Amino acid sequence: MQTLHSLDELYQAFEQLHMEGGWHRRRPALWPQPNSILLPYCWHYDQVKPILEAAGALVSTEFAERRNLTMRNPAPDNAYCTVRTMVAAYQMIRPGETADAHRHTPSALRIILDGHGSFTTVDGVRVEMRPGDVLLTPSQSWHSHENIGTEDCYWIDVLDVPLIHLLEPMFFERHPDKLEKVFIDQEAAALAYRWEDSRERLRAAKAAPDGMTSKCIALGNPAMTTIALYVQQLEQGFHSRVKRTTANQILTVLEGEGETHIDGEILKWRRGDVIAVPSWRAYQHQISANAIMVCATDEPVLAKLNLLKSTIESE
Repeated sequence: MQTLHSLDELYQAFEQLHMEGGWHRRRPALWPQPNSILLPYCWHYDQVKPILEAAGALVSTEFAERRNLTMRNPAPDNAYCTVRTMVAAYQMIRPGETADAHRHTPSALRIILDGHGSFTTVDGVRVEMRPGDVLLTPSQSWHSHENIGTEDCYWIDVLDVPLIHLLEPMFFERHPDKLEKVFIDQEAAALAYRWEDSRERLRAAKAAPDGMTSKCIALGNPAMTTIALYVQQLEQGFHSRVKRTTANQILTVLEGEGETHIDGEILKWRRGDVIAVPSWRAYQHQISANAIMVCATDEPVLAKLNLLKSTIESE
């Protein structure tokens, strides 16, 4: 039996076994409140769209399958995610193009920005994707996209890929026939939240009680197992209260202009922009022109784990 006479010998003994003493960790394992490493950030559609237009000529769907630009949080050493559990991307498909079918364990959704004539087919159901619509692709669903119109079509993808990376059950598969050969066209489908329906629901909604938006409606209950979706209306001149939440949020601006203050940083935004609000960052909205946003949040995951906590304060 090995005899250990000093702390240095003790440490060497368990470190060579790939162990660590709980009393002298290199990094703390527990801390008094969330300590988000990821940063608040805003991606601007008017900067991204010309790049996607150029990519339309340089990058074919045969070459890339999906012509998208992932929004990587600018925090040091971050290689992929937009916020801790979700990733967002701008995507474009040109007239006559088809993005072949595949499926994967991450859940996905699409928030349509511009263009008419694009369709998505999900497990044999084909629906048109129109500006303002939100389309769902649940985990392990076959899905493809096509543009049979005359306009370039643009949208935002949001997926829970970083969460799946963390948990590790990542599976990805391309369709053996490239596309689903049998499908039905549907105008109304469970996977499609139509813009006109969202607007009508907002018109009928009462004022939001939490003071963070003028009005707010939920899409689904929740829309997906890991991602909840809200359509938020913020009226010109509106100043929200200040909120912290353990949930991560990705905000897509469908209309209007304003700015969001996150931990003292001011992010100005307008239509088509995407805002990353990491967990437990204090944030507040100030609105200069009537705005509508789609909020994608990992609230369902936090709620299932009994870790969803929020605080709301006046200015």
